[in-house]
Amino acid sequence: MSATPTPPGPPEPSPHGWLRRAADLIVPEENPAGLVYGVIVIGALLAAESDRHETYAEAVGSAAIAAALYWLAHSYAKVIGQRLSEGEHLTTGGLWRALVQDWAIVRGAAIPILALLVSWATGVPQKTGVTAALWSAALSLVALEVAAGIRSDARAAELTLEASVGIVMGLAILALKVVLH
Repeated sequence: MSATPTPPGPPEPSPHGWLRRAADLIVPEENPAGLVYGVIVIGALLAAESDRHETYAEAVGSAAIAAALYWLAHSYAKVIGQRLSEGEHLTTGGLWRALVQDWAIVRGAAIPILALLVSWATGVPQKTGVTAALWSAALSLVALEVAAGIRSDARAAELTLEASVGIVMGLAILALKVVLH
């Protein structure tokens, strides 16, 4: 008598299933590095220029212009680099593809800019709002490191190391403000 094989059931749920779903919501599948670049660049800009702006409008405007310029520069550099190495002509399609792929830079930059806008809307003093934006950038880096660890099914010790790297990067942004002011 032969035993009938039982069909495989659904996969066992991961002990971190809900954490993984949360990590997947935070981090875009397309160009997650761009998200990190956007957070770091705008965090560093706000840290460096925090005392140069007297109003929220100036701080938000400066950050938005820098984010747009960084996004455009990154996309343009990618396109012209490819053209120089492969001898290609500039096409609108090629430029558009680079802009779409690098949109994650703007998404990352939006995190500290959004913190600025929320602070402004709630009447928080501008200096405090900039500090909140810097902390949002720093904490975002920690969250992104943890999300990367969760996506890679890191063990506790690995996750601790990854979170520590995010903490160091976040502290570097905060230290920039202290050193420059």
